Amino acid sequence: MRITGYRTTTTVQEWGRCVGDANGVFADGIVPVPIVMVDTDEGITGIGLGPAVEIDAVFAAIEGEDPRGVTALYDRMLRRTFKAGHAGAVFGTIGALDSALWDIKAQAAGEPLWRLLGGRDRRVPGYASGLDIGLTDDELVSVYQVYAQHGLRAAKVKGGLDVQRDLHRLTLVRDVLAEARGGARPGLMLDANEAWTRKQAVRHVCELERTLDLTWVEEPVRRWDAEGLAVVGRGIRASVATGENLTGLEQFRPLLAAGAVDIVQTAVVWGVTHFLRVAALAHAHDLPVSPIGGTPVALLHAATSVPNHLASEVQNLVPPLGISLDLYVEDGAFILGDSPGLGITLDEHAITTVTRSPEIGAAGGPNIRPEHAGRRLLASSLPD
Repeated sequence: MRITGYRTTTTVQEWGRCVGDANGVFADGIVPVPIVMVDTDEGITGIGLGPAVEIDAVFAAIEGEDPRGVTALYDRMLRRTFKAGHAGAVFGTIGALDSALWDIKAQAAGEPLWRLLGGRDRRVPGYASGLDIGLTDDELVSVYQVYAQHGLRAAKVKGGLDVQRDLHRLTLVRDVLAEARGGARPGLMLDANEAWTRKQAVRHVCELERTLDLTWVEEPVRRWDAEGLAVVGRGIRASVATGENLTGLEQFRPLLAAGAVDIVQTAVVWGVTHFLRVAALAHAHDLPVSPIGGTPVALLHAATSVPNHLASEVQNLVPPLGISLDLYVEDGAFILGDSPGLGITLDEHAITTVTRSPEIGAAGGPNIRPEHAGRRLLASSLPD
């Protein structure tokens, strides 16, 4: 079997409501979902969800190769980007191609990827994550009631701008999940998306911890600030979670060496091989790993095969437009199916009919760091 070419397209995730974080929001709830397809001479096509930045240069490393040699091809892609560097969106391209190759490998074997990787249980525990900073109280309650109906027992709320507002919103979500569980205490997490300085983070979280029991606080300071993350970790009771925006195994080393992370995260856009390597590194430090992403299907399969998986992020319960997934959420977990590969099916005709464009590049979008992030003197109820 040989790799013969690639194709790319983009669909959208239609949330039907405002989504975002401390950095900004997509007011219309339309979020782009880029897709990479890798073709072979045996008619098997692999699918990866992720960008196609500099894809011609990266794809040259794997063109004509046997796609089943996935980990070796992953390293070939890294080497191909040696001089310019593989960080950022280019790492996402490598991840999308890597996920597509794993999809091909499992399809060729006639098995779902979770079984090919050595997973025993198709059930992957999850937690609710509504990207909810722009919601009213009523909207917030309604969103998490739906998550609760799917048995989710823990939730991650977006915040970091106003401690009183965060306390109120976390309490609302706690009460929704507790009611669904007959009063049992749910897990609660807060995601600040790198909005604070070190001292701001400790002050904010300590104020919350006077009332609430937080499981973890996510990205309280900059993703690369090993010393700062360690300072925050020593100053609060909650665990510190980070890693989703680190692009490369080497970026985790200083954080682990500094004792700066308690929950090791990695984003689905960076690919399966990266996740497996990060999970092994975390396991060597006796730390749990937790996948992040809107459609985390590739990492869900991989999560079944690692001993230190904690829980995976459950964002939208409906897949992106034109994408079908052989999985569902029930009793607080993703349940993976038996389709060979990743179980992703594309309706390319439906995707080509997408007419609604997301607000990428908008001044207030969550992909753009606000000018005053980390330098706010007073609380703010909404992102800049």
